[in-house]
Amino acid sequence: HFRAHLANRSLAHTTTMMSGPVRTAFRRSMSTEAVSYRSSLLKTPETRVTTLANGFRVATQKSPHQTATVGVYIDAGSRFENSQNNGTAHFLEHMAFKGTNKRQQLQLELEVEDMGAMLNAYTSREQTVYYAKCLDKDVGHATEILSDLLTNCTLNESAIEAERAVILREMQEVNDNKEELVMDLLHETAFQNNSLGYTILGPEDNIKSITKNDLQTYITENYTGPRMVLAAAGGVDHDELVKVAEKLFGNLPGDVSAPELVTPGLTGSFLGARDDTLPQAHIALAVEGCSWSNPDYFPLLVASTMVGSWDRSFAGGGNMASKLAQRCTEHNAAHNYTSFHTSYSDTGLWGLMGTCDAEQVDDFIWAVQEEWMHICAHATDADVERAKNQLRASALYYNDGTTPICEEIGRQLQIYGRRMYPAEYDARIEAVNKDVLRDIGNKYIYDQCPVVVGVGPIEQIPDYNVIRGKMWNFGS
Repeated sequence: HFRAHLANRSLAHTTTMMSGPVRTAFRRSMSTEAVSYRSSLLKTPETRVTTLANGFRVATQKSPHQTATVGVYIDAGSRFENSQNNGTAHFLEHMAFKGTNKRQQLQLELEVEDMGAMLNAYTSREQTVYYAKCLDKDVGHATEILSDLLTNCTLNESAIEAERAVILREMQEVNDNKEELVMDLLHETAFQNNSLGYTILGPEDNIKSITKNDLQTYITENYTGPRMVLAAAGGVDHDELVKVAEKLFGNLPGDVSAPELVTPGLTGSFLGARDDTLPQAHIALAVEGCSWSNPDYFPLLVASTMVGSWDRSFAGGGNMASKLAQRCTEHNAAHNYTSFHTSYSDTGLWGLMGTCDAEQVDDFIWAVQEEWMHICAHATDADVERAKNQLRASALYYNDGTTPICEEIGRQLQIYGRRMYPAEYDARIEAVNKDVLRDIGNKYIYDQCPVVVGVGPIEQIPDYNVIRGKMWNFGS
């Protein structure tokens, strides 16, 4: 930071000493760089989208890679479950790799290895994804394997019984990971009496009792054409992939049988799991956010980036722009923290989670709320520009490869029904200024009921009413 300060002083001095014409040319060159950046965004390859007769969509972005990523994105996850079958989507993800009517498990594994491909899957609250990364010549083969996993899974009874123990061990690992545990508890208390508050793995009793019929019913109700997208990026031919998709997925049901989701209201509340044997307290605070498609999504994203993340291992933590980072460095108020902006189809959570020593819990929460009130009342142009540049950079870093681009295409078609190109993403970020940010802060943060979760030695966590009071009358 000191070297950067000297460089900035030197740049300002050099610009001042330039003659008029030279200074004008220098500024023009700096402006040209900005124009070049935005022009490069417009050169993003086209994303082609084709919808089959049954509503199944195929979306591709071709690039000069010798590899490709192809994935099936399904509008189904733990939110589409009920209290009796919660955990089915995740259980099914495990079972898909245990063999199909065409391939036994060993044959499947050897076939993928012989291709030099990678096969993976994950389940979230609103989405289930199966994807493969392979050589460009094997895109059709990889797509056929994905289709086989999704439409021909054997669901062998003995495999189901064996997988229960695997998932129960996974549940234990999740509970041992306090960051994941805190986020699950945050959803549970924020979205009470709503399926969005369910965990992805489901409760232990459900894992022990899910049957083959439950899994088959879930497939029938959720794996339908209109709720699925086949996305691919890299060395892929769109027309050829459409032909493959027509053959493999064209017979899927064309009806939309998804249960109608009830938009949850956020319940301002506190949920704690005190355990004084843990070395640090794990704390999360959040307010109600917005959906992916809400116009407020990007201003809230900028606000979250302003808060940012910090770890006490950062050598220059005291020189970071965030006052929260400075305070945590100076007063040892925390070990680390990360802000988050989690959105769903109709709501979201905006907040922060971190770890701190038991005797610092009160100070840490106070510092977090001080940072939030700064956004509402004192956010500056410099704060906003810094966050916007960080977002631009992270977007460029993230999309450096076929897998993240494929992920973005599949996710955006499920969320927006279309591809949001980088130029539009950048324009929406650019539209945010300090006035917009302050308005968003006052709409979503100021005087709103927070959700608070604590795990570990949390004896010093303030009473909820005190925390709620600091959401508007911070100075008292």
